[in-house]
Amino acid sequence: MAVTYLGVPARPDTRFATGMAAVEKINVKGLERQLRRHVVGEVRFDAGSLAMYANDSSNFRQVPIGVVVPKTLDDVVATMVACHRYRAPVLSRGGGTSLSGETVNVAVVLDFSKYLTGIGEVDVARKLVTAQPGAINEQVNLVTGKHGLVFGPDPSSHSRCTIGGNVGNNSCGVHSIQAAFYGPGPRTSDNTEALEVLTYDGARFWVGVDEEQHLDEIIADGGRKGEIYAKLRDLRDRYAQDIRSGYPSVAQLPRRVSGYNLDELLPEKGFNVARALVGTESTCATVLQATLKLTPGLFERTLVVVQYDDIVDAALHIMEIRDWKPIGLEAVDHLLMHDQQEKALNKEGIEELPRRGGDHAWLLVQFGADSKQESLARAEQFVAWLREDKGYEPDRMVVSKSRQDGGNSDDLWEIREAGLGSTAFPPDGGDHWPGWEDSAVPPAKVGDYLRELLALYDKHGLRGAIYGHLGEGCIHSRINFDLRTTQGLATYRTFLEEAGDLVASYGGSMSGEHGDGQQRA
Repeated sequence: MAVTYLGVPARPDTRFATGMAAVEKINVKGLERQLRRHVVGEVRFDAGSLAMYANDSSNFRQVPIGVVVPKTLDDVVATMVACHRYRAPVLSRGGGTSLSGETVNVAVVLDFSKYLTGIGEVDVARKLVTAQPGAINEQVNLVTGKHGLVFGPDPSSHSRCTIGGNVGNNSCGVHSIQAAFYGPGPRTSDNTEALEVLTYDGARFWVGVDEEQHLDEIIADGGRKGEIYAKLRDLRDRYAQDIRSGYPSVAQLPRRVSGYNLDELLPEKGFNVARALVGTESTCATVLQATLKLTPGLFERTLVVVQYDDIVDAALHIMEIRDWKPIGLEAVDHLLMHDQQEKALNKEGIEELPRRGGDHAWLLVQFGADSKQESLARAEQFVAWLREDKGYEPDRMVVSKSRQDGGNSDDLWEIREAGLGSTAFPPDGGDHWPGWEDSAVPPAKVGDYLRELLALYDKHGLRGAIYGHLGEGCIHSRINFDLRTTQGLATYRTFLEEAGDLVASYGGSMSGEHGDGQQRA
């Protein structure tokens, strides 16, 4: 008989034991004893810890087997040795900010965020920095910022998310477009130089970029690394043409995050194992350290907010604005404004928006430079182009400097940064959930895609504010799915299947930065 939940058929994969069936095959007491003997950090198997780590920011809840909070990298190795001996799965966890369920599972959870937070010295000449997986994204940028450099991918959770999580998810962020125009590229994979990794069977080694020229030598040296590289090369050679034809380039689809980065193994990509591992979400190896590529900071910033008739109209103007090479190109719609007003959020920023009211939408176009004069000049040139060449009325635009320079751009940015929280449980709209909150298409197609996506909302009687990184074709939207009734779950499944077909028809990705996780696996 088919397994069901609230009457909705499930589709289990019978090859794998999951949940309690997996735990029943493991000597949990023996595993706990070995961990307590060999791990200096915290080993937690108590009910309270298991309950706490059963959740992240996603829709999912799965009780782990146990939790290890390592104090040293040797603790991580000891944990892996114990888990391998007892055949227990291992899951890496950073800040727990995942919306896709990457950091909850029936596994031994490794929480890197408490102790393994080290950030190395910045190599200014080579624009590199090495960080441990528990280092907070924002803290890394505070360190690198002293040298005029940044790690480009900065999710809205930058004050909480970790570098390990960024690597696991292949994260992006508001300033990924800055890294695309002025640095290595938009995704964490594009901004990764090398990784120190640990395999499930305890092998520890560095994987670096551009290893194609040394591939024969690495394989000839043997060992676990040589064995793995030989198998990866065979995989690459067998499917090279399929990979070339099936993987859109980052130039075509900047936010291609779903799936494995097998294209990084191609000869023309330099057999880039480090970047191939980014986005694998703890399924292939555990990351111990990451050497990251950095982008010029361009810290003198000016914001231009431009009003459009609706979110589709705003999206249709993305490509011409990209030609101005902004360091941020974000969008918010009228529903997001409504939800924030209902929660009494960001009153000052909302009052600064041009032409409030109606079904309007706004693009937030940020310019950066090394000097205040240059940043402001670029913004003013952009506004002059909108007025003189495009015929925009002056009241459709607001130019704002940062708060430290006497402006209010910080208030305006807070509207965008509050997108996730303000749309979760709006007072008058019921619960809104992740599920189709992170799709991405080529920027040139984002307007047409949005039009069809909103029609799909209407078809299924759904509501969700639209905001996000439209400058790179990535759309965020928490939707009022009914996840509590049989009919609601059936509608949820049907919507996701149709939305998946829709984004595929546009050559897009089901995830533009949040990763696949359990949500899209």
